[in-house]
Amino acid sequence: MPLLELQHLKKYYATQKAVDDISFNIEAGSIFGLLGPNGAGKTTLLRMITGIFFPDEGTITFDGRKFDALNDIRHIGYMPEERGLYKKMKIGEQALYLAQLKGLSRSEATEKIKHWFVKLEMESWWNKKVEDLSKGMSQKLQFVTTVLHEPKLIILDEPFSGLDPVNANLIKDEIFGLAQRGATIIFSTHRMEQVEEICDHIVLVNKGRKILDGTVQKIKQDFKENLFHLQVQQLPAALNSAAFNVVSAKENKLTLQINEGYRSNDLLQHFIQQGITIESFHEILPTLNEIFIREVEGTKDAVTRAFQPVNS
Repeated sequence: MPLLELQHLKKYYATQKAVDDISFNIEAGSIFGLLGPNGAGKTTLLRMITGIFFPDEGTITFDGRKFDALNDIRHIGYMPEERGLYKKMKIGEQALYLAQLKGLSRSEATEKIKHWFVKLEMESWWNKKVEDLSKGMSQKLQFVTTVLHEPKLIILDEPFSGLDPVNANLIKDEIFGLAQRGATIIFSTHRMEQVEEICDHIVLVNKGRKILDGTVQKIKQDFKENLFHLQVQQLPAALNSAAFNVVSAKENKLTLQINEGYRSNDLLQHFIQQGITIESFHEILPTLNEIFIREVEGTKDAVTRAFQPVNS
């Protein structure tokens, strides 16, 4: 069942369509990737989901009913890309203050903060000031203040910004853990390799419109080009076949593209019949980064063509 449903959302700034008729659902307990280049409309979408902005048109359904920003915001944790911390305030006091704003009592907040500080190796930070923290340390603190009230929906905008690989893995493991415990997570980033590793489902937006929507695996399958990597003990005397074209051949490693009407079995049979020992064989799927660039550039080209003058 979807925790969040967006139906025909629109948001305008003067003559600009920041969000132009976008609809999608986010299943409860999933890790959902919201992707797009700068200026695509991601931040405006997130601000409507959190009640900061109201849509000009369309509806948002949260947990089975129409979204009520006043009441539902306590079930949402939002970690924006911009820092939202008070620089002069001590870290422990700040975490307590923000937790109490989310409805936790002081004692309950203290218990949960200490739990998270231990998990993320922050025990010694309690009396430090935010201005004394590195960018990565600030990011860890902001993550804690986002999730400690156990929201149903957690929105993370570039959560790994400023983190070294060790702390990035620490936060990544906590994201998986939160999803396993039932939280729904919206993950927004420019780092496509992180999306492939973390997200179940993605939506790609550009120029205010949705241009891709599906599971990571399905989208990669939809954009595949029938390319395969084949490693053999030795190259065969005859590489030519009606079943495939050779894209590249280097030493005993081949990249092959299967022709329409043929299957991977036909490719393998060609080599087996020649007595060639196959050491490895796998399909080459496009990365999300390649798909992202292809679709965003395609949208840009379509917009450019739409505004080109027609010769009389």
